[in-house]
Amino acid sequence: MTRADHVTIQILVLAKTPVPGRVKTRLCPPWTLRQAADIAAAALADTITTVTATPDAVRTLVIDGDFPAPPGWRRMVQRGTTLAERLAHAYADSWMPGLPSLLIGMDTPHLSVIDLVATGRALATSDAVLGLAEDGGWWALGLQDSGHAALLRGIRTSAPDTGTSTLEALRRHGLAVAMLPVMRDVDTAEDAHAVAGLCPPESLFARAVPQAVTA
Repeated sequence: MTRADHVTIQILVLAKTPVPGRVKTRLCPPWTLRQAADIAAAALADTITTVTATPDAVRTLVIDGDFPAPPGWRRMVQRGTTLAERLAHAYADSWMPGLPSLLIGMDTPHLSVIDLVATGRALATSDAVLGLAEDGGWWALGLQDSGHAALLRGIRTSAPDTGTSTLEALRRHGLAVAMLPVMRDVDTAEDAHAVAGLCPPESLFARAVPQAVTA
């Protein structure tokens, strides 16, 4: 068995507690703050379900707020005043010697177990993996050495060039980066409708979006 045949990674889910007015405010309008929070809650629930079902993984919720960790998960509280700081702290605070870490958010509820397993295999043979998002950001970043996450502090987040700037920074540090498929994440109502159409029928997110439209 090779290193890539049996992969053990830590999967970090960076998330906010779904409280109206604190999550997915870019969905308003057309939706209310309550509806946006319900959609965020569904996205987080789908993400947790997928990560829980992913084999050979240590699962860690890195949360802003009082949302509890699912059974069998570790829980870390986000630290930092900016997103860049929270990202860097997420890797540092959850660091487990010898275990690569993959960070995702709650904006890709269409992510599947197959996607995560393939990502883990790619990370087993690379210094880093990076999944760019269609809006110019990134939806996943995996690091063999969590110490390299410190470079995220110097990258402007939520910008059209966040993804490419992250890739350039990783390569400047001499890291071999495996690229993951580009995905659409949920920032706007248009994104929500598109992503809902990519989710499986049992998805809570796929049900929450049309329910919000008709509420």
